[in-house]
Amino acid sequence: MASPEILTTSSEQETFAIGRTLAETLAPGTFVLLHGDLGAGKTAFVRGMAAGLGADPEDVSSPTFVIIQHYKGRLPLTHVDLYRLDSGAAVDDLGLEEMASGGVVAIEWAERLPQSLEGSVTVRIEDLGGDNRRIAIHHSQIGRFED
Repeated sequence: MASPEILTTSSEQETFAIGRTLAETLAPGTFVLLHGDLGAGKTAFVRGMAAGLGADPEDVSSPTFVIIQHYKGRLPLTHVDLYRLDSGAAVDDLGLEEMASGGVVAIEWAERLPQSLEGSVTVRIEDLGGDNRRIAIHHSQIGRFED
């Protein structure tokens, strides 16, 4: 298993930039699984991803209440927030696999997934206090999700 890439940021703009840089490398069908406490910077990271995929980052907000948001760019971005979902059955009902077709899916609170999604990029954001964050990015060795 490959070691994760570890980065440290000291501002929301730097967290955004790491999300943008990652997104520029992603292929259609990729899941980005985001882990981190409330306020860690997951949505700022997804704003950066939107910019890297050619979508307007200003359109990105936390989807906590609507659960799923879609953004159009050179690759479509689907932004999912599992925070309010309690059961694996509710998550299964979202149809995450279908959302990845032709685009990228960023999933906040990915620890609530009932099973792992092969070929995912896992991003763990740790709040170090103030505006400082530690971001660990792990690329799976297995290919993207396919039926």
